[in-house]
Amino acid sequence: MTETTPPAGSIESLYPFLYSGTTDVSAVLDQVRQSTVAKAAEILGLRRTVRDADSARIMACAQEMACRFAAGGRLMAFGNGGSATDAQQLATLFLYPGGTARPLPALSLASDASVLTALSNDIGVDVVFARQVAAFGGKGDIAVGLSTSGNSENLLRAFDEASRRGLLTVGIAGYSGGKMAELDSIDYLFVAPSTSVHRIQEAQTTMYNILWELCQDALRAGAEAGNEPAERAP
Repeated sequence: MTETTPPAGSIESLYPFLYSGTTDVSAVLDQVRQSTVAKAAEILGLRRTVRDADSARIMACAQEMACRFAAGGRLMAFGNGGSATDAQQLATLFLYPGGTARPLPALSLASDASVLTALSNDIGVDVVFARQVAAFGGKGDIAVGLSTSGNSENLLRAFDEASRRGLLTVGIAGYSGGKMAELDSIDYLFVAPSTSVHRIQEAQTTMYNILWELCQDALRAGAEAGNEPAERAP
């Protein structure tokens, strides 16, 4: 019998040991273990790369975010597809952190289906975030956009709009940053330099969790020192 090569990207091509017909459970489990260890090592290495390249800038960004929050600013997060889910998780992390952490005003611009579909249908998908930034954003707020490729046109437009309005702009991308790396409208761009979407998104999750932790630390330190700015008038 002639064996055929499974199609690229199929489940069988990704996990051939599950389709080998073997009855050796120990061998299958060993291959699963090796695959898991390899992926864990890959994401750990990527996180170390980001840490070594951007730790000082991440700290500076968190400090600026804390200043904006302390003065009454809000955070707006946005992204497409899986990055939309990350944007919602990021906003939830800041708004409902749990425990003794300070809740901070944040919203995801990717979560309102009525707004997204109305803008996409009536105008175009390229404006779905920029229009919301224009409606909700103000000087002193924070805009955080997430993308694995860094090339999403609706993110690029949102960053330009946010910059025009005086928001602090934070980009989180993968690969080499894509078109986001070419923008002058992004104050802080953090890149997970990988070609694996899975590893990129795992590293991005680490990035915004660290930004949240450092922001909380800065706000706590400011409150203890008694030099936290007064909240912005509504």
